[in-house]
Amino acid sequence: MPELPEVEALREFLDEHLVRREIARVVPVAVSVLKTYDPPPSALEGAAVSAVGRHGKFLDISAGDGLHLVTHLARAGWLRWKDDLPAEPPRPGKGPLALRVALADGAGFDLTEAGTKKSLAVYVVRDPADVPGIARLGPDPLAGDFGRDRFAELLHGERRQLKGALRDQSLIAGIGNAYSDEILHAAKMSPFKPVANLTEDEITVLYEALRATLAEAVERTRGVAAGRLKAEKKSGLRVHGRTGEPCPVCGDTIREVSFSDSSLQYCPTCQTGGKPLADRRLSRLLK
Repeated sequence: MPELPEVEALREFLDEHLVRREIARVVPVAVSVLKTYDPPPSALEGAAVSAVGRHGKFLDISAGDGLHLVTHLARAGWLRWKDDLPAEPPRPGKGPLALRVALADGAGFDLTEAGTKKSLAVYVVRDPADVPGIARLGPDPLAGDFGRDRFAELLHGERRQLKGALRDQSLIAGIGNAYSDEILHAAKMSPFKPVANLTEDEITVLYEALRATLAEAVERTRGVAAGRLKAEKKSGLRVHGRTGEPCPVCGDTIREVSFSDSSLQYCPTCQTGGKPLADRRLSRLLK
C-alpha cells in the first residue's frame, strides 16, 4: 500500500507534471472507483490544474473553479503516468485500469488496481473535507508544528498496542503497515507494547524514530519517477517484507507475525529482548 512517503513523492511528481496543464477528460473505467456524483467528473474537463496536494495517503488535484480530484490508492492501487495516452477511450473490463485522466496535450495518467478486491477510491468534490477519509485524519507527522509534545498529547489515554496506534489514520495521518514496522524497528520497540506503558523517554525515542524514518523515506523517493517508486520503497525498508533475512542492525533473523489479511515483521534482538512473538491473530509476547 502506498504510504505517506510514496504519496508525497507522487504529489511532487504530479506537481511538476500537471500544474497549469488542461484536463481534457476524466474517464472512470471501473464501476466501483468513483465515490461521488456531484460534481460529475465532466466538470473538470477544460479546467487547468492549479495545485497538487496531499492529505495523509490521499492525493488532491485542484483544478478549475475550486474543484478537487481526490484519490486514495488503497492497498493495490497505483498511478501510471504516460507522456502519450492512447487516442481511443478505454473500455470497461476486468483489467487493472480504474480511471484515466487525459490532458489536452495528449499526456495524462491512469489509476490502476491489481487483484480482485477493489478499494481504490476517487472523489470529485468542492472541498477535500467533504471526503470522509480526509475529514477524520489526524495531524501530518511531518508537519512543521508536529512536535514531540503534540505527539505525546495524541498518545495520552491510548490503550492500544503501538502497532495499531501508529496505523490509525485518525490519530496520525499517513503511516501504514510498512512504515509502522520500520518506525518501531528504529525505536527498538515491540509492536505489541501497550502505548500506556511508554515512559516519557520512550515517547521521545518513538517520536524521533517516527520523524527520522518518514523524513528519510521522503528524501529517498524525491525525484524518483512514478513508475519506479514501488521498487524504491522496497529497497529502503529494513524489516518490513524481509522475513527470514538478517537484521541490518544486529544480524538476527527477521521474523513475522501473520494476521488474516496482513502481516508484520520485526527483529527479536532489537525489539523484543530476543523473545519471538507468537505468530497467531491477537498474538502476545511469549513469556
